[in-house]
Amino acid sequence: MKKLNSISLILAAVLMTGLVACSATPKQESTGQYLDDTAITTKVKAAIFNEPSLKSAEINVETFKGAVQLSGFVSSQTSIDRAVLLTSGVGGVKSVKNDMRVK
Repeated sequence: MKKLNSISLILAAVLMTGLVACSATPKQESTGQYLDDTAITTKVKAAIFNEPSLKSAEINVETFKGAVQLSGFVSSQTSIDRAVLLTSGVGGVKSVKNDMRVK
């Protein structure tokens, strides 16, 4: 009986540690948030790639907790505006930070 209690206690400790390790903090995403952000990044990159007026190789996309950051050097202000507009229209995007520059 003592062994069963010890094993149960150890198992509970391991499970609790696993749950705490997967939770989000202000500077770290949970596993679910990371997967959501990966999906958002993929959708934004696809939207930019499918836009003929934009060169997807010029624009970097990063997502953290639904906030998308666009960076890179593009050929015109029109390209910046179009990329920001496309990004804000992607599902799951909470905000867009524009760090793109005209070269």
